[in-house]
Amino acid sequence: MNEPMFRKSSYSGSGNDCVEVADVPGASAVRDTRNRDEATLLFPSAEWRAFLTAAKNDEL
Repeated sequence: MNEPMFRKSSYSGSGNDCVEVADVPGASAVRDTRNRDEATLLFPSAEWRAFLTAAKNDEL
């Protein structure tokens, strides 16, 4: 399996407190920019979309 292509989240600030997101089949992978070798969280696509929608609508 190929390594996911992580990118800095557009919702992360300009400092070092960032998360990175990668699209993987059927899910989104999320990791801490400063601790890339630590655990990666995996969210099913529908759950990730629901989270992003809630964040955009200021519902969190």
